[in-house]
Amino acid sequence: MQLFRKPARWAAAAACGLLAAAALPAGAASAAAKSTTPPVPDRYRLQRLDWQPCVSGTLECATMAVPRDWYHPDAGPSLSIQVSRHRATDPAKRQGVLMMAAGGPGSSGYQRPANLTEHSPKLSAAYDVVSFDQRGVGASTNVVCSDQDKVDGFFNSGDLRDRSPQALRATFDRARDFVADCERNSGDLLSYITTDQAVHDMDLYRSLLGADKVSYYGPSYATVLGAYYATEFPRRVERVVLDSNVDFAGSWESFLTGQPMSFQRRFEQDFLPWLAKNDATYHQGRTPAEAKASYERLRASLHDHPLDLDGTVITPNHLDAAATNAMYNAGDRFRDFASLMGLLEHPDSAPADAKKKVAEQLQHLMGANYFADFFAVTCGDTSWTRDSGYWVAKSAEATRVNPLAGARELTFAAVCANWPRSKAPHIKVTGKGLPPVLMLNSTHDPAAYYEGALRAHRALAGSRLITVDDGDHGQFQTGNACADGYVENYLLDGTLPAKDTTCAGTPLPQPAVRG
Repeated sequence: MQLFRKPARWAAAAACGLLAAAALPAGAASAAAKSTTPPVPDRYRLQRLDWQPCVSGTLECATMAVPRDWYHPDAGPSLSIQVSRHRATDPAKRQGVLMMAAGGPGSSGYQRPANLTEHSPKLSAAYDVVSFDQRGVGASTNVVCSDQDKVDGFFNSGDLRDRSPQALRATFDRARDFVADCERNSGDLLSYITTDQAVHDMDLYRSLLGADKVSYYGPSYATVLGAYYATEFPRRVERVVLDSNVDFAGSWESFLTGQPMSFQRRFEQDFLPWLAKNDATYHQGRTPAEAKASYERLRASLHDHPLDLDGTVITPNHLDAAATNAMYNAGDRFRDFASLMGLLEHPDSAPADAKKKVAEQLQHLMGANYFADFFAVTCGDTSWTRDSGYWVAKSAEATRVNPLAGARELTFAAVCANWPRSKAPHIKVTGKGLPPVLMLNSTHDPAAYYEGALRAHRALAGSRLITVDDGDHGQFQTGNACADGYVENYLLDGTLPAKDTTCAGTPLPQPAVRG
């Protein structure tokens, strides 16, 4: 999950600072779950999409009605799904429909085709590129939990490394209060904001587009949507690309509790050495150890004396959140975070506009709408351990060993430990009956960590994995020509490498130029 909106084109998420950019089902029942859904009622199956220009950009948009519960499609009111499309620019070369989805869970997806087609004229010519806001998100029917002030209270006060009895009690109290708000404000909708329900929405969308099959591209959490869709509707997919993979062979609990390790690895093995190498610019220490000590001194200073920056009170949690966000993509993010450290150390010497910009970025560490959908999916897709003592002990170890993101583990786990028990079917992804799937993952991806991607790759029989030797989250159309070539060649003519292969990573950025 991600704390701020990321500029990288496809990293959504991920999602996701801690516990983000991710997705998966618990357990392993069967893809036979697809056969248990009743026929689609005519009022959904025969609806016509009224395509109109989107509010912004070059896309067409429409609203699709879907059942609240695909297993009881005649029960309860319908939900609204915002859908979009970019028509193939060369009808003579048109190959079909390329469906996309967003990461998170919690990110909006319906604008995604505009970015993809702008940066890939060949795909723009060959495909109707379509996407949607999944149920619970954005312009579709939303799930509603606590307001922004309450969500801010999860993170903005105190220090998430605090393991005192009072702090632990407050964490569980806030989690129970948040879940109660979700149940009060969203009622029985919570049970149906799941990945399994969303992939049935996707198949209705395919049908209304008049396509027998679709190809698919999805990053981060959208790899789960893609893997689930292909598993439940194997005869409806042509080519599938999964970029920065969540471990959809396991559970949300196992995947998300693995993220503190990968964020810490990215921080210590990539960012701190880069920061030390550029000490002449950022003055944080000439070795990784010195740079880490600088970070901890700044964090301790904010603990003892929170900084009022243009009306936003900056705490250690804000610093950890900004650091976690910076780990997603080196690019400008390493430079921006290094500069932010300097500004927080010496705010009196910073320009007023720079302080205002930082205050706005850090004001809300998690948007209330994103937060609501993230938990509806991650708590509702799979069952979680509900023993508070277990989470106190486990999160203490995560905080000690991997403090950058581990300090937040209890906050997130406490919500899912109090969530209504999941009713979602468990889908086992095997690759059976599917064409070969193209997967991409970087070795130091902080959110969709490589170890989980390898497990997902092994579970998805016949898949090919492109390993990128860097730490960015999201590989397609983020500046790596090698990765772009593999994706475009596969989507355009079905070409896949004979076996798993690698791409060199993107070089780390040069330091910021002082004006």
